[in-house]
Amino acid sequence: METIKLGIIICDRYKSCAGGKCFKSARNREGAFSEYKNEEIEIVAYTSCGGCPGGNIESVQEEMRKNGVQVIHFATGFLVGYPPCPYMEHFKKLIETKHGIKVVMGTHPIPQKYFLVHDKLGTWNSGFLKEAVKPTLVNEQIRLSYD
Repeated sequence: METIKLGIIICDRYKSCAGGKCFKSARNREGAFSEYKNEEIEIVAYTSCGGCPGGNIESVQEEMRKNGVQVIHFATGFLVGYPPCPYMEHFKKLIETKHGIKVVMGTHPIPQKYFLVHDKLGTWNSGFLKEAVKPTLVNEQIRLSYD
């Protein structure tokens, strides 16, 4: 079985994040990593976007490609920050168009505490975010385990 090599880009607001929830969800195939239930995966790159408006986005994919990255995940922080990243739709289009690398929105399941706030605010009820958030929406029990 071929191992799928993944890269993760995190929002620079969370640049000191050690990635624990992302790595847990990859190991457990939860959240956006559930699409790899029956596949081997290896995370070979982990970096931040470089800060608004994504100074690292244009160049980091070349390095990731050299490391064999086949799919890039934007960390869940892009979706649950206050506000969600206003550039992620543009970043996704740029990476897929310029570099031909598939981009998946999200990594770990959305923690319940963030889900409740954004649900009340209606953050993800329309446009790009309505679709982007889907891979990270799981059941309440799993969301609570990521609080």
